[in-house]
Amino acid sequence: MVDLLKDLWGFMKERKKFWLAPIIIVMLLLGVLIVVAQGSAVAPFIYTLF
Repeated sequence: MVDLLKDLWGFMKERKKFWLAPIIIVMLLLGVLIVVAQGSAVAPFIYTLF
């Protein structure tokens, strides 16, 4: 996982694609939110946001 992040950072740095960073961060946060919400009592409240 760390190697993937290093490669992704190297790509963005070399190609000047820093605008990808916010997109990747938002996608990761949404993924974590979905995983956490699946098995918790917070799930009904999270689903009302969308």
